[in-house]
Amino acid sequence: MTRRPPAPASLRLGLLLATSLLTRSSLAVVPPHPATLRVHDQPPAAASDDTPLPLVIWHGLGDSFAGDGVREVAALADAVHPGTYVHTVALGKDPAADRYATWYGNLTDQVQAVCDALAAHPILSTAPAVDALGFSQGGQFLRAYVERCNAPPVRSLVTFGSQHNGIVEFRACGPADWLCRGAMLLLRYSTWSSFVQGRLVPAQYFRDPADLQPYLDNSNFLADINNERGPARRNDTYRRNLARLANFVLYMFDADTTVVPRQTSWFAEVNGSDVVPLRERQLYRDDWLGLRQLDDKGRLFFRSLPGDHMDIPLQVLNDTMVEFFGPSKRSFAKSGAEFEPDEL
Repeated sequence: MTRRPPAPASLRLGLLLATSLLTRSSLAVVPPHPATLRVHDQPPAAASDDTPLPLVIWHGLGDSFAGDGVREVAALADAVHPGTYVHTVALGKDPAADRYATWYGNLTDQVQAVCDALAAHPILSTAPAVDALGFSQGGQFLRAYVERCNAPPVRSLVTFGSQHNGIVEFRACGPADWLCRGAMLLLRYSTWSSFVQGRLVPAQYFRDPADLQPYLDNSNFLADINNERGPARRNDTYRRNLARLANFVLYMFDADTTVVPRQTSWFAEVNGSDVVPLRERQLYRDDWLGLRQLDDKGRLFFRSLPGDHMDIPLQVLNDTMVEFFGPSKRSFAKSGAEFEPDEL
């Protein structure tokens, strides 16, 4: 049975116009012509009476758990797979505090706080697994959750425009964006100081391939979750946990002017004009993170969108949820994966 789609306007995500340091403050979902919009039930391979897995959403820089865009993505998830319980990550008791935490805080502490909250959640902790959707920096933070904790385990992880291999450039602030302007003052002090690395969120995933040693020596977050600090410090739990995913979906925006370089969304190494795709990197060849294992099993997906950062067509969100989320007892057409929570 095909469900009647909600009115397109009810699923439209607004764009907050304030310019931020690294990313626009919210999602700009581009609605298709109403005649092309179809909100689907779960695929035929899934049992129609099977309860969908909960969905965890981690929003991006400058947004909050109460943002209109985040709320409408949650509504879409329930429209696509009725009965989906949606949990939006919040690092503050109110939207203002949560937005502040996207700029300022220690990412090691923040990820651990999310690990603790999900493990103690009365619904998520009793689910066989969850699906996860990360927008911009929320994508690599969810990956850190999978690597470091993964309890409850994540089945499908989908990231849109995330900075998996870091960023090499900080963006200019809007004149009224005081959180961003304060961040720039910290950056002028020193990107690699312990003070900045322990307090400024975007600095903790800054990575310049032309000057790697300061990053390897001082990065508070990204160098660790990417297992880049050599064999003696490589964490095999990260590799095992990430390799458990039934699906890892990486969306890149082809015209991204906010995240530099845009190919970071696909784990590519970009040094000036030299672009080394993930499959040609040592990180992949030696499988530091389990990405090669996922790829060999058909569970790693590279996808692109033609617009700028966070310009996501509604149909893409809809189709992604159909393809990778939903009932707990389902297989996936592309990889044939049937997720087992205790699978290693």
